[in-house]
Amino acid sequence: MNKHFLGDTAVLLGRSLRHIARSPDTIITTAIMPIAFMLLFVYVFGGAIETGSDSYVNYLLPGILLITIASGISYTAYRLFLDMQGGIFERFQSMPIARSSVLWAHVLTSLVANLISLVVVIGVALLMGFRTGAGVLGWLAVAGILVLFTLALTWIAVIPGLTAKSVDGASAFSYPVIFLPFISSAFVPTESMPGPVRAFAEHQPVTSIVNAIRDLFTRQPVGTDIWTALAWCVGILVLAYIFANISYRRRIA
Repeated sequence: MNKHFLGDTAVLLGRSLRHIARSPDTIITTAIMPIAFMLLFVYVFGGAIETGSDSYVNYLLPGILLITIASGISYTAYRLFLDMQGGIFERFQSMPIARSSVLWAHVLTSLVANLISLVVVIGVALLMGFRTGAGVLGWLAVAGILVLFTLALTWIAVIPGLTAKSVDGASAFSYPVIFLPFISSAFVPTESMPGPVRAFAEHQPVTSIVNAIRDLFTRQPVGTDIWTALAWCVGILVLAYIFANISYRRRIA
């Protein structure tokens, strides 16, 4: 690792965060769709959905948080694509900076922006009646899972950001990720789903992550869900990181 990696990353992170500060509508836009889903499901569909929970917003929120992250990472691919097209990467290569710091700055910017969006969504959920008995350790565990999930999806976003041929192509990859929670336990129990759909829902990453967060919020024993969730997050993160760096090296070669 280049000895200037941390300093270079901090400088480039400041650059990216200034862009976010000058365009706060990106964070607002990221939060609007999950909030709209939350309002729709709680106040329109909530009364018709049987989840076994006293409050549907309590049941729903973990899935909404994952949708918030999935919405936000599309901006990482978008910003990275614009930097590639604008020639800023070539300019950085002519400077004595750590090459990996360019990607890490974008990844950390995504993490900061998504955490702000998550706070906004949780604030709205509290206004809608969300309540939790989770203590400090429970909240820290939820935050840790969300950070891991954000990093995993962000490194996936780096790949189309480096390889896409158009702006639409760079950000369109996030759409399947956004809708993955709809085929999981995020909105309804998987027991109510038909056989093949239920099998898919119970064995995809979102269900274990949602179940782990929900159990932490309600102070229920998390069982194996938390380990399955962590395994999914870490596994996706490692693979995405490897392929993103391969794509980066090929692009700047």
